[in-house]
Amino acid sequence: MAKKRLLTEFGMGSSLRRQDYTEAATRALKDALWHNSINLAELFGKDKSDMQIDVEVGVQAPDQVDTEALKSVFPYGQISVKAVKGGLDVPRPVGNPTVIANVAISVSLDLEGTS
Repeated sequence: MAKKRLLTEFGMGSSLRRQDYTEAATRALKDALWHNSINLAELFGKDKSDMQIDVEVGVQAPDQVDTEALKSVFPYGQISVKAVKGGLDVPRPVGNPTVIANVAISVSLDLEGTS
């Protein structure tokens, strides 16, 4: 297998009042995805289900991210999600901090035998 990363997209999302790290990450994923329409798999004669999608989510509380829930944002592909320390928790005068999540989405294909 010759896994080859072909593109990386970035996004940012927030949870303004609920301190919901998964929701902030979901919004960050949608920010990255909804600005693009890339027919990457078809360019290489592959099916969309062949796309290997690696997601890295940066938030201040990575253990509070439901990585399985984030996979449902993608309509196809083989999804891997990893939450790491990053993003921001912005204090507010009253209540929970505003959570900011950053994501990097890398899309790869197995290009063995493809010229």
